Amino acid sequence: MDLRSVQKPLKEKYRNEPESSRITLAAKAGQEDTPVACSVDIGRAVYEAQAHEGVGGAGTAACSGDLLLGALAACAQVTCQMVAEAMGIEAESIEVEVEGDMDLAGTLGVSKDVPVGFEKITTRFNIDAPGATDEQLDNLRKKTEQYCVVFQTLSSSPELQTEWA
Repeated sequence: MDLRSVQKPLKEKYRNEPESSRITLAAKAGQEDTPVACSVDIGRAVYEAQAHEGVGGAGTAACSGDLLLGALAACAQVTCQMVAEAMGIEAESIEVEVEGDMDLAGTLGVSKDVPVGFEKITTRFNIDAPGATDEQLDNLRKKTEQYCVVFQTLSSSPELQTEWA
């Protein structure tokens, strides 16, 4: 795949018609038979999700934390691959692992001193690119972090809005 030729007309369009680059992604979660599970429809696929077993779920499907970490891993992976391609770095393999640490006592309201949510998220890149220089790999890291949508969203939180109908 020639990534540059695929992206060239898109970049030109976005430069000439700035409003055409704006998109809205959506997801919709729906209730299941149990209060600890739901289905998540992203328009192209439906995923089953449930509460983590540490808060009462069965532990047989992804919890929302898994989905968040999975989104970061997928975005970092694809972004790194695309940036490596654009930079002309020949990588034999690129793998991304993401781990998140949290204390479920906050989620269950056991302790008001414990935050709800991830306290630390670690993203590890395992890149096998024997021909790449240290400078190229450093630039790959910087550009991957710069252009990874999920990484940037988590780094600088967007405005959050909640509406109840």
